[in-house]
Amino acid sequence: MGIEKEPATAGEDRETQYTTIKVRIYPTPEQAEVMDKTIDCCRYLWNRMLADEQEFYAATDKHYIPAPARYKKSAPYLKEADSQALVAVHQNIQKAFRDFFTKPERFHYPTFKKKKQHRNTYRSYCHHYHGKAPDSIRIEGNGIVLPKVKWVKAKLHRRPEHWWTLQYATVSRNPSGKYYCSLLYQYRAKRRARPSPLPDRTLGIKYSVRHYYVDSVGSRADSPRWFRDSAEKLKEMQRRLSRMQPGSKNYEAQHQKLVQLYEHIANQRQDYIHKETTRIANAWDAVCIRRSDMARTARAMRNSGVLDSAFGKFKFCLEYKLKRQGKAFVVVDRIQPTTKTCHACGSVNESLNMRAAAWVCPHCGARLLRERNAAENIRDMGLKQLREEQSIYGVA
Repeated sequence: MGIEKEPATAGEDRETQYTTIKVRIYPTPEQAEVMDKTIDCCRYLWNRMLADEQEFYAATDKHYIPAPARYKKSAPYLKEADSQALVAVHQNIQKAFRDFFTKPERFHYPTFKKKKQHRNTYRSYCHHYHGKAPDSIRIEGNGIVLPKVKWVKAKLHRRPEHWWTLQYATVSRNPSGKYYCSLLYQYRAKRRARPSPLPDRTLGIKYSVRHYYVDSVGSRADSPRWFRDSAEKLKEMQRRLSRMQPGSKNYEAQHQKLVQLYEHIANQRQDYIHKETTRIANAWDAVCIRRSDMARTARAMRNSGVLDSAFGKFKFCLEYKLKRQGKAFVVVDRIQPTTKTCHACGSVNESLNMRAAAWVCPHCGARLLRERNAAENIRDMGLKQLREEQSIYGVA
């Protein structure tokens, strides 16, 4: 498929945006073998580069990561993998070190990859030959052409626009044995003017252990408890697996059933998050949310399903969907007393019981629902923070 540039419009303010199309692919056994070899080669190359970098630093007190071509003599099987995938490994490990040295409080030191503890993926960059030859990665009919793999059948639920430019493709293999391909496209889009958020067009969201979240208009998500709903079935399947001989056909078949059930739970969670965040992003001009430490909450409230909620992914999806529409996503600092502050008069009730679902303000006498009151305070604090940012940067 040829790539055409979208015609530029005079005087139009445009910005670069990215979008990803993820599709399931159905490789033949020979193609699956090539993909698996590339995944293994990328993992091996990462570990060799990391080990050599550590050895070089210990000897010279300097950081140096060799190029992938250096390893092909000692490991000839690297020549069977896609060369662009090996280049991507080199770039990724450089970025990992750069991120660690720039922001060590956010990024950890690069670690070695283990076969059973890391995602099985590889990335291949697309080469554009501008009409002299087809692009190295492209969609053809009902399939995708990938380097080394050639044409592979795919389930294309969505196709790119003709002016989008393909940057790279990421091939992944799930624990259940399913293969996926994520295509990242770059394009120029008209910059959307951010609407000035009004209180009645701004939503405040408060994370809730019981209801998933409660918003400033009083709505509660009450999402399904995906993991808890399947807990008994998981327990029974794991009990059967523990009684089987590891390596036997029955063991492998039962293990595959268990992996598929975990994947089904993850798909249920992801489907709910995407539908809910899309609904919120389309309905509101701005969303304010409180920064929360989910790991700390999970440790404090064990067996409460905090990590099962994947609220961090919920915030991530909501943020990029709002920004794609030119809308505001505001994060309020978690040290703000959103729960103890009365939304009606602004006074702080320091003696508030942590287990109280509702309370009466001792200053103004207003009866408040704990979580909705916090969501309303998050909305007001977020609006104030947004106005301060707009005044600093001179945004109308």
